[in-house]
Amino acid sequence: QVQLVESGGGLVQAGGSLRLSCAASGSFFRINDMGWYRQAPEKQRELVATITISGDTNYLDSVKGRFTISRDNAKNTVSLQMNGLKPEDTAIYYCNADYFLRSYSGPYSWWGQGTQVTVSS
Repeated sequence: QVQLVESGGGLVQAGGSLRLSCAASGSFFRINDMGWYRQAPEKQRELVATITISGDTNYLDSVKGRFTISRDNAKNTVSLQMNGLKPEDTAIYYCNADYFLRSYSGPYSWWGQGTQVTVSS
């Protein structure tokens, strides 16, 4: 089992920055992919950014050049640096991790509880 603890959300002015962090803990063999998703009210959850264990990244088109995802494999953490925030970035942001409980068991997908990001205009 893995637990994901998120931090860094909050309220910022348009054009401001936030850094979200997510720390994985618990009993697991390995975490492969990690990422951030977001969900605005009455909207579907969408992928914001993902990063593989080797460091390959993928971004939602609308955040490219503004957001940067990074990870520390040794610490099992993933971060999302968000610059140039826009009101349309307002959403609950969820940390996600794909992990193996054992070498032969997985992958499983696990989610954080979500952290609110609000960008005022």
